[in-house]
Amino acid sequence: MNAQNGKSLEFFASHPVFGHGEFLAAVTDRGRSKATANNLLALHLASGRLLRVRRGLYAVLLRGVEPAAADVDPYLVASHLQDDAVIAYHAALQFHGKAYSLWRKFHYCSKKRARMFFFQDRQFVSVLVPATLRALPDLDGGIREVRHAGGLVRVTSLERTLVDVLDAPDKGGGWEEIWRSLGMVEFFDLDVVIAYVRNLGSALTAARVGFFLEQHLETLMVEDKHLDGLQALAPAQPRYFDRKREPGKLVSRWNLVVPERVLNRDWEAKE
Repeated sequence: MNAQNGKSLEFFASHPVFGHGEFLAAVTDRGRSKATANNLLALHLASGRLLRVRRGLYAVLLRGVEPAAADVDPYLVASHLQDDAVIAYHAALQFHGKAYSLWRKFHYCSKKRARMFFFQDRQFVSVLVPATLRALPDLDGGIREVRHAGGLVRVTSLERTLVDVLDAPDKGGGWEEIWRSLGMVEFFDLDVVIAYVRNLGSALTAARVGFFLEQHLETLMVEDKHLDGLQALAPAQPRYFDRKREPGKLVSRWNLVVPERVLNRDWEAKE
């Protein structure tokens, strides 16, 4: 094994999924030219050690695994689709082991627009970070860098994910999936939740979060200060809980017209 090949294998061992730029930076940092780095990459692709996920993105194959049989970790893929990609919404719940249902759709947040992408029968969907958060340090926090499947992923914390799925329920699987999934979480730092809601700047989301917490007072150890803080951010006039304007009952504390199936958690009758 020559030295160049050995250094490449060292890189592959710690980068099971990687971008072209990452490989160039690692190889040229050792004094090699970009042309040499590109040649090395081409050689490893031709040898079957690498699988092209899409242009500029590669996965390392285990020895003896054919490309058609490889199952590339979707969280590593999602984390590398943009330089600032963060696994979010239902995909974050699933990553944390708190999703009621398993999806093959993976949302990730970024400050850049990107087209939907399909790979290995999985769908990867980019979501623009809300404008209120783009200029804040680390997109207002609540983002974890976690070792996973031999690499690193960036994923929203459970606190941020709670708010995100209530802010964009279509990306969380709808109300039943959201309620069932969040119900699997044993603890949230509610001060962090409220701070994030405040910076997000959506009165409707503040009310939804408040309503959810009010339904889980004991299990999540919700205090009056938490509900009061969210109530202060809630809409001044009644709003529909769902943007589809589904009819329901007015919950006056939150100025929300809540569908009865959510108010009564009808899905629990199925259990």
